[in-house]
Amino acid sequence: MNQFLNLTIYGLSEGAILALAALGFVLIYKSTSVINFAQGEFLLIGGYTVYAAFVVFKLPLVLAVVVGLVFAVVMGLLIERFVLRPLVGESAISVIMVTIGLAAFLRAVVQMIFGTRPVSQPALLPRTPVEVLGTTIPLNRILVIAIAGVVLTAFTLFFRRSRHGIAMRAVADDQQAALTMGISVRKIFAMAWALAAVSALVAGVLLGDITSVSGNLVSFGLLVFPVVILGGLDSVPGTIVGGLVIGLTAQYVSGYWDPGLAQIVPYLVLIAILMVRPYGIFGETRIERV
Repeated sequence: MNQFLNLTIYGLSEGAILALAALGFVLIYKSTSVINFAQGEFLLIGGYTVYAAFVVFKLPLVLAVVVGLVFAVVMGLLIERFVLRPLVGESAISVIMVTIGLAAFLRAVVQMIFGTRPVSQPALLPRTPVEVLGTTIPLNRILVIAIAGVVLTAFTLFFRRSRHGIAMRAVADDQQAALTMGISVRKIFAMAWALAAVSALVAGVLLGDITSVSGNLVSFGLLVFPVVILGGLDSVPGTIVGGLVIGLTAQYVSGYWDPGLAQIVPYLVLIAILMVRPYGIFGETRIERV
């Protein structure tokens, strides 16, 4: 029972981070129909940005996070304006290749500045052991779940209640209809990239705190693909369910079976979902008539 509870908390914390990372991916896909292969690098940039502000420039933690958020917004806006917008009207494969190139560029920039070895960063969240139902669990794992839950709730309220959130949903449903209603699709595209960078920054900072700030953040970011395929490429609730399922599955396989197998289980889930339900659990089934 103790092992089960321990694995569950660890799985939920990593699943919550995956949901945050996948949220950015879905935002971009829903609004612009672009599959962003650089989402893992967005986590990397987020983790290293807060590290630089907090450790290198010795800013207070809150100010370092604010600097990281501002940097993420600016980065998202610049990428949309100078990398993606010129590709409007180009083929899907061209856009995909550009995002792959963007991923390589961002990764190379981080390696040139910070090197390839993990960097040392003081703990951002307290790691005090706490007892839950007779099991000792690090406090930071519980706080990660809580923080991710708050951020995901804030994003959900933004989409449902705010004017800009409703405009983003309108563009995602039908860009032509949104244009006739006076919604600026270009601004929505820019907002989607900025919000995707912000959600990735939060995910990168949380992941860097419970593991380490290193190039492995990119590898974790690749798990975004099993999450969005499982939950649905265009479903925000699907990212939450998909993230938690992948996080828990990987932890249970690692704890009860083989840690090595846990590395590939998410991709086996991806293949299985593609075979039986290509649009994911919550994805919208699109039927094209010819």
